[in-house]
Amino acid sequence: MLDLKMIADNKEKVEAALAKKGCVVDFTEVLGWDNERRQVIYEVESYKAEKNKVSAEIPKLKKAGQPVDAIFAEMKELGNKIADGDKKQAELETKIFDFLCRLPNIPDDDLLPGEKENNKVVKVFGTKPEFKFEAKNHVDLCTSLGLIDYERGVKLSGNGYWLYRGVGARLEWALLNFFISEHLADGYEMILPPHMLSYNCGFGAGQFPKFADEVYWVDSEDPEMRAKSKFMLPTAETALVNMYAGEIIDEAKLPMKFFAYTPCYRKEAGSARAEERGMIRGHQFNKVEMVQYAHPDKSKEAFEELVNKACRLMEKLGLHFRLSKLAAGDCSASMARTYDIEVWIPSMGIYKEVSSVSNANDYQARRNNTRFRDSVTGKPRYLHTLNGSGLATSRVLPAIVEQYQNEDGSVTVPEVLRPFLGGLEVIR
Repeated sequence: MLDLKMIADNKEKVEAALAKKGCVVDFTEVLGWDNERRQVIYEVESYKAEKNKVSAEIPKLKKAGQPVDAIFAEMKELGNKIADGDKKQAELETKIFDFLCRLPNIPDDDLLPGEKENNKVVKVFGTKPEFKFEAKNHVDLCTSLGLIDYERGVKLSGNGYWLYRGVGARLEWALLNFFISEHLADGYEMILPPHMLSYNCGFGAGQFPKFADEVYWVDSEDPEMRAKSKFMLPTAETALVNMYAGEIIDEAKLPMKFFAYTPCYRKEAGSARAEERGMIRGHQFNKVEMVQYAHPDKSKEAFEELVNKACRLMEKLGLHFRLSKLAAGDCSASMARTYDIEVWIPSMGIYKEVSSVSNANDYQARRNNTRFRDSVTGKPRYLHTLNGSGLATSRVLPAIVEQYQNEDGSVTVPEVLRPFLGGLEVIR
């Protein structure tokens, strides 16, 4: 949620910033509503003051034996004006709220405008693996090694689902345990949140109302019923950034660092690309998510920490990847900046995102009213929320299988995962 006062003070600047995200907006109308709302509040307060003044005269008039009917009539008229004013104020506040809650976050000043075409690679780790044999894709490798059962996954749930089997299930679990052990070592608190969330969580995270059609609703798909319905979490971020909604946190507790393991449920549209079959795009996948609640003055440092943590996981796995700074239009609606970690998938000949590290600044905190008490002023301030995948497995596992494949069809297990697989070195 954007601050209306900030918009009023910097109208043209905010309009230009949002245009970098492809959001063309004119704030003239909403600022007009706000001016009208202020005038209504002024009038209502004047009516209330007058009503109190008139009300104070009644006992005096009664004591003096004078008639009070005209006074009561005046009070009734003032009461009607106050009620009308309160109604008008509520209507204007609803219009202003509905307008603001549909706006995306303001991108940071250093982001380029536009979308993917203006993303910038800022780091590359390792080199593209070269094979002296005809390399296989992850679908064929996972099938021949009995790691993934695609056919029975579809049988159970339809397209976009798969089933881990045997060593494949253990490899998936090894990845998750590796990520968890790294985050625990860095002092992050582990959370296992509910998988079904209320509408307010989606709103507070900045995903609703715009993206309400992209999640699985539990009680009702009817848009009119969503405020009272629950949905399956699309990412643990949606839960983690709302844990302290409506609360004021002690400044001494910042930064607060969390991570959570959850399956993620999304209505992925899929792709017509034949090579994007398998696990590259699905409706359910596992992910370990990192979130920080940061002091606004330490927000940039928190972002760098999350980026470095996600990169370090990939480096320890020995996977070739690149780090890209996203242009404003390629950042999600609720984020002010995002860096993507993209792993190389040899069979596809492209890089695929396995982690997005983002800073929402105070956008999410304003929506869910999460604040801290400033130790200097003693007043509540909105904190900053940041998130980063650490990591999603549905593309890491295919990347491991393809980048670590051998000529005989086996796959070498990355060294950091072997302790979680009982010392297994090669999957045959």
